[in-house]
Amino acid sequence: MEQRISLITLGVRDLARSTAFFESLGWKRSVKDASGVSFFQCGSMAIGLFPRGDLAKDAGISEEGTGSEGFSLAYNARSKDEVDEVLKQVQYLGAKIVKPAEEVFWGGYSGYFRDLDSHLWEVAWNPGFEIDESGAVKLPD
Repeated sequence: MEQRISLITLGVRDLARSTAFFESLGWKRSVKDASGVSFFQCGSMAIGLFPRGDLAKDAGISEEGTGSEGFSLAYNARSKDEVDEVLKQVQYLGAKIVKPAEEVFWGGYSGYFRDLDSHLWEVAWNPGFEIDESGAVKLPD
């Protein structure tokens, strides 16, 4: 298995509402003719939005899980100001700020929010992580 993640699928309660949330952030939907799912290209990987019940059925599991315990998704910003701008924008669009942005112990600046389906997201600026033109994070060796 290669060391990479290709696609993260988020189970959502209302596909149209969640799709509109991400489009309101300026994300461009891909594979627009796909029925019952929304895809967004995110640098070298993709995010998929799939109705929560359909995702549980497809995986053969119960739909009752919380979907976000024990992990978070992260958006690495290019600056501290961008962190603040993103958190302000997602709050305006209905997301819940879990932790306002602040200076953090590892030398960066970050905050957290829960999206419309309670998935936990970190918005962070890390001075040690280079972000290329495509938005891909380049980790130091």
